[in-house]
Amino acid sequence: MKIEKFMESYKPLIAIPLIITIIAIALLAVNGLDRGIDLEGGTLADLQLQKPIDKAQLDTLISDGLGTNEVDIKSIDATKATVEMGESIDVIKFSSVLNGTADILSFRTVGPVLSAAALTQVIWALAIAFIFMSVTVFIIFRSFVPSMAVILAALSDILIAAGGMSLFGIPLSMASVGALLLLIGYSVDTDILLTTRVLKRREGSITQRAIDAMKTGLTMSAAAIGAMAALYIVTVFFIPSAEALANIAAVLIIGLVADVLATWLMNLGILRWYMESGRR
Repeated sequence: MKIEKFMESYKPLIAIPLIITIIAIALLAVNGLDRGIDLEGGTLADLQLQKPIDKAQLDTLISDGLGTNEVDIKSIDATKATVEMGESIDVIKFSSVLNGTADILSFRTVGPVLSAAALTQVIWALAIAFIFMSVTVFIIFRSFVPSMAVILAALSDILIAAGGMSLFGIPLSMASVGALLLLIGYSVDTDILLTTRVLKRREGSITQRAIDAMKTGLTMSAAAIGAMAALYIVTVFFIPSAEALANIAAVLIIGLVADVLATWLMNLGILRWYMESGRR
């Protein structure tokens, strides 16, 4: 009964995800998004340490040897280190700088031309995915307001996830773009579940149909958030070199939480408002 009473006051709840989305847009406008070396250019190397060295010493060794200040020691322990440099580095020169200190396990460098082309492709991939998703939603529901509610919820998920990336310093990379594309698909899943149950079924009241959809949707979201939280904890505490996996998990956790708010507060509120206005 409490949940039914809570859902009766749905109109003010629509504002919650909208306000969070506006805050996310403000974060993106003020802070922007960091970019990984795939999209910014630079060098990433995994090292096998030959002798004990701390983070500051390794940073100084590489910075002085290469004549650059754009060195970031991403992770380091007794035997391995991961180093990122903000420019394209010659592997032979880098190897000579590390001579006697570390061996190079893997080395990846991306020049500015290639990174610019990759960024353009990423923007097109996100735009095309969103356009095809929108067209599919309109074909399924063939009604403007319910379709726009689904699209608005998906857009809100992506913007909040991007705002979270800006807030927590998660770089935009090929890995995090993959997470954003996954979010578009997941958002549509939960929104279509809700819209189909509420709009097309006839048994029970709107609130009862919404609660029925919510039980399934929240179970799906809780399972997905739990799985991503486990992935994040494992990578951060046990596989620190797998930073890409941690970033994917972090982006998905933020986006999935945003999806809960956008779907069950905003999309559901818009649907109820639409149906109770007598247009359906």
